Amino acid sequence: MATEDTEPQSSSEGSAAPTPLQPRTRSRRIVRGEQIGTRRVRVSRTRDQVLRYASGGRLQATETADRPPSAVGRAIWGFRQWLFGRPLTSEAEAHERLSNKKALAIFASDALSSTAYATEQILIVLVVAGPAALALSLPAALAITLLLVMVVVSYRQTVRAYPGGGSSYIVARENLGVMAGLVAAASVLTDYVLTVAVSISAGSLAIVSAFPELIPFRVPIAIVALVLITVVNLRGVRESGTVFAIPTYFFIAVFGGMIAFGLARLVIGIDGATLTTSRVPDHIEEATATIGIWLLLRAFASGATALTGVEAIADGVLAFRAPEWKNASITMAWMAVILGAFFMGATFLAVRLGITPVENDSVISQTGRLVFGGENVAYYALQAGTALVLMLAANTAFNDFPRLSSILARDGYMPRQFAFIGDRLTFSFGIIALAIISGAILIAFQADEHRLIPLYAVGVFMAFTLSQGGMYFHWRKEQGPGWQRAAAINGFGALLTGVVAVVVASTKFTHGAWFVLVLIPALVAGLHAIRGHYDGVDALLALPDEGYQPLPRPTQLSSQPMIVPVRSINLNATRAVEYARRISSAVTAVHIARLTREDIAAYEERWQRVFPDVPLVTIESPYRTFLGPLRAYIDGLDLAPGTMLTIVVPEFDPEHWWQRFLHNRTGDRIEEEFVNRPNVLVTRASISIPRLRRAAAGTR
Repeated sequence: MATEDTEPQSSSEGSAAPTPLQPRTRSRRIVRGEQIGTRRVRVSRTRDQVLRYASGGRLQATETADRPPSAVGRAIWGFRQWLFGRPLTSEAEAHERLSNKKALAIFASDALSSTAYATEQILIVLVVAGPAALALSLPAALAITLLLVMVVVSYRQTVRAYPGGGSSYIVARENLGVMAGLVAAASVLTDYVLTVAVSISAGSLAIVSAFPELIPFRVPIAIVALVLITVVNLRGVRESGTVFAIPTYFFIAVFGGMIAFGLARLVIGIDGATLTTSRVPDHIEEATATIGIWLLLRAFASGATALTGVEAIADGVLAFRAPEWKNASITMAWMAVILGAFFMGATFLAVRLGITPVENDSVISQTGRLVFGGENVAYYALQAGTALVLMLAANTAFNDFPRLSSILARDGYMPRQFAFIGDRLTFSFGIIALAIISGAILIAFQADEHRLIPLYAVGVFMAFTLSQGGMYFHWRKEQGPGWQRAAAINGFGALLTGVVAVVVASTKFTHGAWFVLVLIPALVAGLHAIRGHYDGVDALLALPDEGYQPLPRPTQLSSQPMIVPVRSINLNATRAVEYARRISSAVTAVHIARLTREDIAAYEERWQRVFPDVPLVTIESPYRTFLGPLRAYIDGLDLAPGTMLTIVVPEFDPEHWWQRFLHNRTGDRIEEEFVNRPNVLVTRASISIPRLRRAAAGTR
C-alpha cells in the first residue's frame, strides 16, 4: 500500500489570506515495507524534474530548467555544454579554488613570460649606440630585478592586509579616495588588455622565429590562440589551471635548462664567448646615437615590462585555497625568484653571446640556437615552451580583468552585466569583452609586439604607485604591531614605482605612451559617468523602506492569473504590481533569487511589509540564470485549459539610447520567450526616467 505525499496545490482565487500560484511538482510516495516492522521509504522521482521544493517552502530550479523547449534551442544548449562544460552551482565555487601549483601557472605566467621579450626591449634601445653599448644591458637588468624585489615585498604586505583581494583599485579607493581608485582601475584594465595583445603577439613571434615560412600567417596564428584561450577560460578557473599548468612548467624547465646549459658552456667557451668576455655580434649596425642618461633611462623603461603581471596574484587572492592570503604570498615569492633568475640569466647570456635584435627572429630564439648548437630538438623545445607560455600568459589577464570588472560593476562603475557569474562560475561578460578588445588590437597592430610595447608598462606602474601609496596610509591609519616597518616598506615602494612611472611615461611618450596617458583619464570619466547614471536611476526609483501604502484594491476583480517578475523592490516593481492587483485577484509576484539565503529572507520580509496582499514566490536559481527558472515555473502552473496567463514585466525607459546597454533589458528576453505561447500574454509596465526626472525637478 502506498500513500501520496505531495506539496499542497494553491488556488488562484484571491482571499483574505492570499496564496500564490504554485506549479505542479512530482509526487513523492511513501511506500510501506512488505514485512512487518519495516520502515516506510519515501520515493522521490527526480528525473526530468525542473523545480523542486527547498528549505523555507521555496522552489529551487534544477539544471533541467534551463533546457530550451525547442529542438534548435536544445541543440545549441547541448553544444554549449560540450564546448564549455556542464553548468556549476554556486555551492561548487569552493571546489574551484586553486592549489599553489595551479595558481602559479595561472597568475604568474604573465610575469614569467615577460622574460621572453624584456631583454629584447633593452637591447633594441641600446643597439642604436653600437655594439659596445649592449653591455649596459646588465646594469639595467640588475636595476629592474632590484625593483622587482621591492615591488614583490610591498605586494606581499598588501596580500596580508587585504586577504579578500588587494587589487590596486580597492587599496587606492579605500585609502586615497574614489578618484585615485578609479585611476588605478583604469590603469590596470588598460594593462590587462595590452597584456593579452603583447603576450600573444610575442608568442606568434616565437613560432615564426622557429618556422619562418609562417611569417605571413602571424596575425591568424594570434587570433586562433586568442579564441582558444577564451574558450578555455569560459570553461572555468580550475579547468584553465589544469590546462595551463603543463605548458607553464614545461617553459620553466626548458628556459631554466637553456640558462643553466648556456652558463655551463660559457665556462669552456661558445664561439669566443666566455663568462667574462662577449662574442662579436653577427649583426653589427652603425651607431646612430651616443650613450647618455636619456638612452639608459629609455632602456630601463623598456626592460621594466618584465614587471607587468606582478600584481596579478594580489588581485586574485580569493582564487586560492584557504588560507588564501598565506598561499598567495608564498606563490608570489616563488614567482619573484623564478622571474628574477630568468630575466638576469637571459640578459647575461644575450650580452655574452653578442645577440642583437633582428626582425622576425627573437633574442631568445637566437640565444637558444647558439646555446644548443643549432636548430635541434632542444632548440625547438625551447621555442615551443616559449610560444606556449607567451600565448598562455594572456590567461593571467583573462582571470584578473573579469574579476576587477565585476568589482567595478558591483560598485556601479561598470555595466552590471560584468558582475554576472556565468555557467562555469566565471565572469563571462568580462572574458568576452577582453577577447573582443584584444582581438581588435591584434588586428590593428598586426600582432607586432614591438609596436605595442611602447604602450605597455605605463599603466601598471601608475597602479603600482597608487597601490603602494594607499598601503602606506593604510598602515598609518591601522597602527597595528610592526606598522612602522610596513609603512616604510610601502612608502619606499610607492616612491620608487612613482619615479619609474614618470621615467616610463616620459621616455616612451613620443613612442605611443601619450595614447595611454590620454586613454586612462577618458576611462576614468567613463567609469564616473556610468556610476552617475546608476545613482540617478536608483534615486528616482527608490522606495521608502517604511511608510509605503499600497493603493486600495477594488472589490470586484477578475480571477485571471497574473504574474509579475520582480527583482528589486523599487518604484519600477511596485507600479507593475499595483497595475496587476487592480485588475486581478490572482496576482503572484515571482522573485528569481541568485543571492544568499539570508538575503532572500530579508527580501521576503520586506515584500510582506510592502504588499501583504500579493503573495511572493521565491525560486532559488543555483545556476544563476533567470529565464529558465521563470519558464519552468510558468510551464508547471496547474491552470484550467484555455486560461489566459498574463505576465506583467516591470521596466523603465532610460534617458539616452546608449544607457540601454547598461541594463539587462529583461522585458525583451521575456517577450521573446513567450511571444508564441497562445495562452500567455506579456504586458510591459514601463516607467519613463526622463519624465521622472522632470517630475523631480518640478517641471512638465
